[in-house]
Amino acid sequence: MSLAIVHSRAQVGVEAPPVTVEAHLANGLPSLALVGLPETAVKESKDRVRSAILNSGFDFPPRRITLNLAPADLPKDGGRFDLAIALGILAASGQLPVESLANCECLGELALSGAVRPVQGVLPAALAARAAGRALVVAKANAEEASLASGLVVFAADHLLELAAHFSAKTPLAPFQAQGLLRRLLPYPDLADVQGQIAAKRALLVAAAGSHNLLLSGPPGTGKTLLASRLPGLLPALDEREALEVAAIHSVASHTPLEAWPQRPFRHPHHSASAPALVGGGSRPRPGEITLAHQGVLFLDELPEFDRKVLEVLREPLESGEIVIARANDKVRFPARFQLVAAMNPCPCGYLGDPSARCRCSSEQIQRYRGKLSGPLLDRIDLHVAVLREPMALDTAPRHGMGSHEAAAIVAAARQRQLRRQGMANAFLDLQGLREHCLLSAEDRLWLETACERLGLSLRAAHRVLKVARTLADLEDVSTLDRAHLAEALQYRASGLA
Repeated sequence: MSLAIVHSRAQVGVEAPPVTVEAHLANGLPSLALVGLPETAVKESKDRVRSAILNSGFDFPPRRITLNLAPADLPKDGGRFDLAIALGILAASGQLPVESLANCECLGELALSGAVRPVQGVLPAALAARAAGRALVVAKANAEEASLASGLVVFAADHLLELAAHFSAKTPLAPFQAQGLLRRLLPYPDLADVQGQIAAKRALLVAAAGSHNLLLSGPPGTGKTLLASRLPGLLPALDEREALEVAAIHSVASHTPLEAWPQRPFRHPHHSASAPALVGGGSRPRPGEITLAHQGVLFLDELPEFDRKVLEVLREPLESGEIVIARANDKVRFPARFQLVAAMNPCPCGYLGDPSARCRCSSEQIQRYRGKLSGPLLDRIDLHVAVLREPMALDTAPRHGMGSHEAAAIVAAARQRQLRRQGMANAFLDLQGLREHCLLSAEDRLWLETACERLGLSLRAAHRVLKVARTLADLEDVSTLDRAHLAEALQYRASGLA
C-alpha cells in the first residue's frame, strides 16, 4: 500500500490538537513535498527524517513522496512530527505494516542517526491521547512525563530501530512503567520562622483559607517576603485534576513539568519584567508568569517599581482566571487562576511611619510613589495589611508560635466547608453566590453600607469585603455572618493603602 496514516499532536498554548500525518508514495521523479502549513522547523524535518531512515538501515523510497499534515489550517512547528513522518514513510513503502500504527500517537524529534529525542509539551498530548483512547509513543526522556496521565499506555524508545521492531511485531516494546521520578515533594518554609507579626500572620491565614489576594505594606526588613513565601505551605494540596493542569503548563514551558510535583507553584518575577513576560506573548504565544503561577501563588515584590502598564494587564486575569493572547490569525487561551501576593514600601525611602523617623519623603513624592498603583488594581486585592517593625530580637532559638502544619490544617478545614457549601473558594463567588451565602441582617447591611461610604470603597470592594467576612466565618465554623466578621474584613480595607 502506498498510503499510510500516523496520528500525532500539535501544540497550541496548553492544548494539543490532533494532527494526522498522511504519507503517500507515487510514481515519478524522486521528490519529497511537505504540505499542511508547516513552519521552518517542520520543513527541515525532511532532511532529518531522510538521514534517520538511511542511518537506521532502511530504504528511503526513490519515489514521489507527499506528506500532508492535517488539518491544513493549523500551524505546525517544532520537531515533534519527525517520528510520525518517518514511521509514515516506512509504512507507506511497505517496510512496516500500516495497520500497526492505527491505535497509537507518535511524538518525537529524530537525530540524523535515528535516535529519538525528547520534545516539549508532551503531557498535554498525553492527556489528549488518553481521552482519544490511543497509546502514546515518545522518547524515553519524555516517558516519565507522559506517564503522569494515569491509565495511558506509553511506549518509550531511544531509537527508530526499536520502534520499527515493535510495529513489525519482531520485538514488541513493553508498556513503560513509571518510576515516579517527577513526584518529589519539597518542604515548604515554616510559618513559625517568622518572628512576631501576629496581625500579618492572621491575614495570611485568611488569604489562604479563602484564596484572597493580599497586599503587604511596610518598611524594609519587616518580613513581607518571608510571609509571602510561607503562603504555598498553607494552601490545600492539589487534587489530581489541578496537579495535571499545573504539570501540563510547565510541560509546555520546559522539558520537565516541575522540579517538585505535585506542589503549588510559587512565582517571584523581578520588578523589571515586561508585560509579555508577566502575562505571556510572543509571535508563538508562550505562557507568562501568571500562567506559570496557575493554582499557586504569584508574588510581586516592590509592587510600585513595576511599570504601571505592566501591572494593569493583571486586572482582567484576576477576575476571569485566564488570559487570552490575540494574534492576527488566532487566539491562544492560557489558564491563570493564581493567588496574588504583593509587597511594597509605604514611601520611596521605605521608612514612612517607622519609629526611627528616618523618612524624609515629601508628600508629593509619596503621592507619586503610590500613584503608580491604580484604583482598579487595588480594588481587586482583598486584604491590605500594614506590616510594622517588630522590636529587635536576634534570638535564633526555635520558634513556638503557630507553624505551617497547624495553620494548613485550619485552612484545609475552612476550605472544605466552602467546597461543601458552594463548590469553590470564597474569593471566586459571583453575585448570585454572594446573595446565597453572605446573608446579612438588615442592621448589619445598613452598618456595612455606611462604613463603605465613609471609607470611599467601590461596590466591587464592598463585595470583596463580604467574601472576606464569609471566610472569617468559615474559619470559626459558623454559618452566619455577624458584625465582628464584617468589622475585621473592613479593617483589612482600612489599613495599608485601601
